Amino acid sequence: MSESPVPQEPPIYRRIADGLRARILSGELRDGDRLPGENALMAEHAIARATARQALAVLINEGLAVPKRGSGVYVRQFKPIRRHGSRRLSREHWGQGQAIWDADTRGRPFTVDGVEVARARASEATAAVLDSAEVWIRRRRYSVDARPVQLATSYFPADLVEGSAITLPDTGPGGVYARLRDLGLPPAHFTEEVRARMPQPGEAGLLELPAGTPVIAICRTAYTSGGLPVEYNEMVLDAASYVLQYDFDA
Repeated sequence: MSESPVPQEPPIYRRIADGLRARILSGELRDGDRLPGENALMAEHAIARATARQALAVLINEGLAVPKRGSGVYVRQFKPIRRHGSRRLSREHWGQGQAIWDADTRGRPFTVDGVEVARARASEATAAVLDSAEVWIRRRRYSVDARPVQLATSYFPADLVEGSAITLPDTGPGGVYARLRDLGLPPAHFTEEVRARMPQPGEAGLLELPAGTPVIAICRTAYTSGGLPVEYNEMVLDAASYVLQYDFDA
């Protein structure tokens, strides 16, 4: 019988990265802490600068660390948001004046910024979904624990929502779905399409994503009980910040 090959020891940069990762996952290094720099790693492990750079690059590519120009490399440890596909859209939330995001964040602080509201001509694809040539558009960015995690752009048939709070930056308690209910158009059914991709440059900038971080793209359409489409929403999520949960009956 031939002898089993002796497992090769991983390269030094991998061993250094493994040690730093263990310190992050154990809580010794916390979110926002500065990792040892290239000079410190060179001195501690007697390695070349290129090797130290490789070790840090491993953690950056894994999404556990983020480089800040002129400052260093910092831990990027973030408790994922559990996005429950059906529970967050329940009428129990927006019907009682609660934001959908209350279901996602479960008490964690969140903010909405970069809100833009405008009336415009619908793109061909959006017009086909909403059966409307003119739409009101709402763009915004969501941050949780002071970290940008999602971009969202909603489209509404212009004639249906004209003059309502949906055309204002602040839509009031319960958000746009509560305002659609006020118009006699409460959403009763939703469809979502989900896919993963790499971010566009503008998306990566707004979400402050480290290099190599993918995003989750979700397109959702809201319908009334009669099948009338009342909203088309395009969302871009930082994939490293989310767990998507869906419940099914057998």
